[in-house]
Amino acid sequence: MSESTQSAHLPIPLPTPEAEEVYRRWLHFLDEEFTRHHNPERRSEIVRDQLFQLYLGRPHGGKLNLTLTSELPANVIALSLDPENVTLEAEYFPEIDQKLFAPRKPLLWFWQMFDRSPVGLNHWLGLRFRSMLGRHIFGSIGSCVRIFHGVDLTFGYNLHIEDGVTIRQRALLYDRAEIRIGQGAVIGSYTRIFSHAHTATNFDEITLSPTTIGARAHIASHAIVLGGTTIPEGQIIGSFPEARR
Repeated sequence: MSESTQSAHLPIPLPTPEAEEVYRRWLHFLDEEFTRHHNPERRSEIVRDQLFQLYLGRPHGGKLNLTLTSELPANVIALSLDPENVTLEAEYFPEIDQKLFAPRKPLLWFWQMFDRSPVGLNHWLGLRFRSMLGRHIFGSIGSCVRIFHGVDLTFGYNLHIEDGVTIRQRALLYDRAEIRIGQGAVIGSYTRIFSHAHTATNFDEITLSPTTIGARAHIASHAIVLGGTTIPEGQIIGSFPEARR
């Protein structure tokens, strides 16, 4: 029996029914809140309140003691859980569309901080969390999209991901310009997909170049896709080790 045949007969791992019910309720709550609220300040409050409980195990509230130097580290943590108190790399890029970015910034911070929290390693929950949040961050996202742990984004609103796409762990989607990923494409772990180019002598002198990954294309782990590239449908980029027999 081949390895692929063996894996096809393995049971699908699931959380306990009680845990799954709680996870689904949480995702549904967040989805409804972000659908209802587009104001950046309100979204920041929602994210702050969620991160307080994920990281500190308690609701947000109470006044910080800012006078004691012994409490400075705790204050730094507490303040940094609020998206309004942080800056993201994307905010320093001159081509940023502030109108599109502002309501997404709290969600981008939530995306990063969820993955850096202990629950971010919960595979079942993480796949569903990122797809849910992607509906509120990306320019568009299809159904049955799987985004693994540690995937990094820039603006988010320049990303267009079609049905059935798989993006493996630690991939970088550097969407300073538009990135389109076609139906059923697979992006390997640690892949770098760019949508801009810069001169060799000045990293701040950039040219925006939209990138397209065709349907059912496969990008190997650690591959680099340069800005302006169009990968044809079904194309394989990079090297894939042959399975041992």
